[in-house]
Amino acid sequence: MESVRQSKVAKLLQKELAEIFRANAKTMFDGAFVTVTVVRVSSDLSSSKIYLSIMANKDVNATFKSINDQKVHIRKILGNAIGKQVRIIPELSFFIDDSYDYAEKINKLFNKPV
Repeated sequence: MESVRQSKVAKLLQKELAEIFRANAKTMFDGAFVTVTVVRVSSDLSSSKIYLSIMANKDVNATFKSINDQKVHIRKILGNAIGKQVRIIPELSFFIDDSYDYAEKINKLFNKPV
C-alpha cells in the first residue's frame, strides 16, 4: 500500500522527469520521444523505479543505455528542479515499460484468423 506522501512524490517525479526528457530530447537522447509511464517510490523516499516508454527511435536499447549512462546528470537536473520540495532526491532506477508492446501483441493474436 502506497502512502499519500509516496504518491505525491511519485507524481512530482513523473512530472519533472517528463519535462527533463522533453526539454533534453535532442541533445541528450538523439531526439527520441521518452515518456515516463509509471514512477514507484520506496517507503523511505530514497529510491525510485521509473518506467519509460521510448518511441520515435530506431534503436530503443541504445537510447535506454544512454539514459542509464546519464543517470547522474538527470538526477542533478531533477535535484535542481525539486530540491526545495523534497528532503532527499531519490536514487533513480530506469526500466523499459513494454506494456504497450505486450498489448499490441495480444491484439494481434485476437485479430488473427483461426
